[in-house]
Amino acid sequence: MTKARKLAVIALVFAASPAVQAQQPADNETQAARDQLRAAVQKICPVSGHELGQHGAPVKVQIGKEELFLCCDECLQGNIDPRHWATIHANFARAQRICPVMKHKLPKKPKWTIVEGRIVYVCCPPCIKKIAADPQTYLKKVDLLYTASLETRGPSRR
Repeated sequence: MTKARKLAVIALVFAASPAVQAQQPADNETQAARDQLRAAVQKICPVSGHELGQHGAPVKVQIGKEELFLCCDECLQGNIDPRHWATIHANFARAQRICPVMKHKLPKKPKWTIVEGRIVYVCCPPCIKKIAADPQTYLKKVDLLYTASLETRGPSRR
C-alpha cells in the first residue's frame, strides 16, 4: 500500500450525554456488547499490531468508512500498518466464514460491503443489494456468525 493510500485514524466521539444514556440503557448495552464482540474478532490494533485489551479498553475509531478499534489512545497519532490491516480483515472474513444472505461458505476472495461502519463479506455482488435493503437483519446474522466463531476458538485463543 502506498503512503498516499494510508488511512488517517479519526477518533469518533461516542460518549453520549447522561440524559441519552438514561433514556436508552438497553441500546447502549447492546452497542457495547456488539463492540466487544467486534473487538474480539478484530483481535489486533491496526497501528501497533498489539492484541486489543493489552493496554486497557480498546478505543473505537473510524478509519475511512469502517469502525474499528485501536489498542490505546497513543495509537490515535499513528499510521495504519498495511500488514495489520490485512490481518484484521482476514480475521473478520475468517470469523464470518459464511455469506449472511445465501448461507454459502465465503469464497477465497469474497466480495464485501461496508454497512453502518462494519465490513460484511458476501459470496457474490447481488448479496450486497440484499444487505442494503435490510441491513439490520444481516448485521445481526453476522454477529451470530462472529459469536459462533469465537465459541469454537475457545477461551485460550481469543
